[in-house]
Amino acid sequence: MKVLLIKDVKNLGKKGEVKEVKDGYGKNFLIGKGFARHATPEILAQHAQDELIVAENLEKEVSALKEIAKKLDKVEIIITKKLGQNGHLFGSVTKDEIATALKNQHNITIDKKHINEKTAIKTIGEHNLDFKLGHGLHAVLHVDVQGE
Repeated sequence: MKVLLIKDVKNLGKKGEVKEVKDGYGKNFLIGKGFARHATPEILAQHAQDELIVAENLEKEVSALKEIAKKLDKVEIIITKKLGQNGHLFGSVTKDEIATALKNQHNITIDKKHINEKTAIKTIGEHNLDFKLGHGLHAVLHVDVQGE
């Protein structure tokens, strides 16, 4: 019997592959547990159509992320924070503050989880932040931290 795997199955194959298996294993385990579907021509055609839709959506998502990356490379945000007596910031500039400032100043909405900054910004001046947007895309945002 031929089955279309809808989940990865250890020692058998990956999602989307068509495999030839014994009838009992296919019906009782794979189809019974929801790991596969019987590979009829209708199901294979539907799977091919679903794969095309997924590929189109992925292409749209990547192109939208490229546009955001281009915008982020061109803009600079300004964040003002309170300074202490010695000229250092109270606390640090958080990822949430950066995302909010980007939304308010340039109307670019980005999730704060995409900010790939390992060290906290604790000094005034200009900083370059790396954004990891997904699908291998990176962008650099210029942040100017000023004191009040």
